[in-house]
Amino acid sequence: MKNRPAVVRRLRPLRRAIGHFRAAGEIVALVPTMGALHAGHLALVRRARRSADRVVVSIFVNPTQFAPHEDLASYPRRFDEDRSALAREGVDLIWAPSVEVMYPEGFATRVLPEGPATVGLEDAFRPHFFGGVATVVAKLFLQCLPDVAVFGEKDYQQLQVVKALVRDLNIPVKIVGAPIVREKDGLAMSSRNVYLSPKERAAAPTLHRVLVDCVDQIKKGRPISEVLAEGRTAIARVGFSLDYLEARYAQTLKRVASGKERPLRLLVAAKIGKTRLIDNIGV
Repeated sequence: MKNRPAVVRRLRPLRRAIGHFRAAGEIVALVPTMGALHAGHLALVRRARRSADRVVVSIFVNPTQFAPHEDLASYPRRFDEDRSALAREGVDLIWAPSVEVMYPEGFATRVLPEGPATVGLEDAFRPHFFGGVATVVAKLFLQCLPDVAVFGEKDYQQLQVVKALVRDLNIPVKIVGAPIVREKDGLAMSSRNVYLSPKERAAAPTLHRVLVDCVDQIKKGRPISEVLAEGRTAIARVGFSLDYLEARYAQTLKRVASGKERPLRLLVAAKIGKTRLIDNIGV
C-alpha cells in the first residue's frame, strides 16, 4: 500500500498544505465526496490524477443538501475504509472537516442557483438540494483552491449546476465530468445501493435497461413522447415508484421541443423500497 494520505480537519493546516503545493508550482485537483467510497468514486480519483500533480479528496456528509425526511442520519460512513482505498490510489490529502468547521455558529450566507438547478428534475422533488450543493461546493473551492475539480456524470443535473456556478461566479476551476461507473448488470454505482434488498437489487438494473432501450428507439426515429411513456410503464412494472423519466437538452437541461436537436440526455429518478436511485444516458 502507498503511504496513507494526510487527513486534515481544520482550515489552517489545509491552507498550509495547499500553499506548499502551490509554492512548488503543482497543479491541484479536487474530488468532492461524501465518503462511503465505491469504484465509481475511485474512478474519479484516477481521472483527477491524470489532470494534476496533487489530488485532494474531500469527505464531508453535507447536511444542507438533505431534507428532514431524507437519510442524513443513516447515510453510510466508513472513514477508515475510505482512507485505505484512497491510499491505494495515491491520494495526497483528505479534507475531512466537521459540520462545525463548514458551518460555524452564525453561518448566514448561502448560494441559491437557478438555470440548470430549476428545470423541474431533481429540484422538483428535492427543492432544498441544489442550494446545499452550490453552497458547499463554493466553500470547497475556496478552501482547497483547486485548478481542476472532478464530478461524476451520474449526478448529471448537479454537474451542470456546478459548471454554471463556476462560470457565473468566475471561479477559476476547470470542471471535469467523469463517465458513470456501472456494475456488470448496468446498475449505476451509488453509495445508496447498499440499502437495496436482494429483490430490489435484482430489479434495480431495469433503470439502465430502459434508458438504453429508449435511446435505441429515439435514434430509430420514434416520437420521444411515446418512447418515454413506454419506458415509464416498464419502470413501474418492476416495482419502482417513478419520479421522472425525461429527455432534456444535454447542456441546458431544458425541455425538448423535438427529437431532432442533439445532444440530448435521458434522466431518470425512481424509488424502490426505501431507496431512491438516479441514472442518465446520452442520446
